[in-house]
Amino acid sequence: MKIIVTRYWFEFDSTQIKDLPPGLPLGCGVTAYDYNDAISILRQSVFKGQEIPELKNKKENIDIRTLDQRHVIPNMKDPTLRGVWFPLGYEDERN
Repeated sequence: MKIIVTRYWFEFDSTQIKDLPPGLPLGCGVTAYDYNDAISILRQSVFKGQEIPELKNKKENIDIRTLDQRHVIPNMKDPTLRGVWFPLGYEDERN
């Protein structure tokens, strides 16, 4: 049985939080089973159990070719695998 995952791209309202975690001013890429799974991964891996700041933008099924070619593309993990793929440095349980 093939497991289907979806790529999400999140951008945060930086006016709602004093300091976004490193790398997040550009946005955050997450691959997940569904939107709720993506939010759970964000909360656990990036925000370490804290509340997620208000989202400024959310894109489902993001085409990675539309992302910043200088900063995002060369600094991301494999977006076909479940977990945080941008920015680097957020360890998660990728499966």
